[in-house]
Amino acid sequence: MLLDSDTQLNQNSYYEASVSRPPALPPLQGEVNADVLVVGAGFAGLSAAIELAKRGYQVVLLMQSVDLIDQRIREFDIDCDWVKGYMYVADSPRKARALEADCQAMQRDYGFSHEFVTGTQVQNYIQSPRYCAAAFETNSGHLHPLKFGLGLARAAQSLGVRIFENSAVTGLTRGAVVHARTAQGVVHAQFAVLAGNCTLPEYGPQVAPELTPRIMPVGTYMISTAALSADLCRQLIPSNAAACDNNFVLDYFRFSADHRMLFGGRVSYSTRTPANLKAVMAQRMGAIFPQLKDVPVEHVWGGFVDISMNRAPDFGRIGGNVIYLQGFSGHGVALTGLAGQLAAQALAGQAERFDVFAKLQHHNFPGGAVLRTPSLVLGMLYHRLKDLL
Repeated sequence: MLLDSDTQLNQNSYYEASVSRPPALPPLQGEVNADVLVVGAGFAGLSAAIELAKRGYQVVLLMQSVDLIDQRIREFDIDCDWVKGYMYVADSPRKARALEADCQAMQRDYGFSHEFVTGTQVQNYIQSPRYCAAAFETNSGHLHPLKFGLGLARAAQSLGVRIFENSAVTGLTRGAVVHARTAQGVVHAQFAVLAGNCTLPEYGPQVAPELTPRIMPVGTYMISTAALSADLCRQLIPSNAAACDNNFVLDYFRFSADHRMLFGGRVSYSTRTPANLKAVMAQRMGAIFPQLKDVPVEHVWGGFVDISMNRAPDFGRIGGNVIYLQGFSGHGVALTGLAGQLAAQALAGQAERFDVFAKLQHHNFPGGAVLRTPSLVLGMLYHRLKDLL
């Protein structure tokens, strides 16, 4: 089961180890009425709940964009180690040309600027022998996602949102009123927002069967080192920015507030955890930063993201009163906040921006329930080979 695998992968997470969680909220019991039901308490579900509650809706939440992130952190005083600064890096001349073209397109089409550098200037941004080009910008940033998520949950509760943990939806009956069943209760609501992403199929075949073929769960993995000296952190990434390369199967990394290297990479398209994960990830990190080759790795963890065929977010409606938000394809921290805001606007009758995303064309992954995972694995192997060229 995907949810069980996700829970096991996160048991040794740095994020879990660095936060004291509040006591779990009680599960749903009995019957509850609400204006809006939100299924899924990730960033998208919590953001939708906050926006709806601010508009005066009674919201029940069931759980098993960058400027907007900044706004939420300030508005609700969320302590989540928020740091501005992000860079893309390239490890070959071909990829450097592609990165420069992307920067030019972002400036030309959207007015979004990067500082693009090559050659020896790259060392001013990142001390690594791997990269020959970098694109730096200060509009984006990085944060502690668990602290941010817990802060959003507190904000939602302060606005009157009722959150029930350990209350997975087992069935959803659509109509003029939406009825969501759990193991111990039922919610009756005028509207529903489905924000469970790749875990929605785990809730049962009756929740949203038409959405399942349009996304795939992809495992992504991270390690964290022991605490490093502040001087070494400043030497390796002087700006303290987060970074990722522009490969198809990418590496991404940053320093935590307590000076650990948080390094991510390696993916699994079969939902199986790769073998020798700690050693493989440490080797990848050491190839980028030889200075960290012998630093102890203290945490190894992972989780699943949902990807769509075209890597664009998949938002839309089922009937007149059910909205779904999925397909964030690895860009969830920024996009989920916007998704929640757009869902709330759509339910409040202001659907113009939501409909821009709803008009994007999405297709099912090929191969059906049996062959779509093997088909995807073959396709990803092709792109991985291209990364190595």
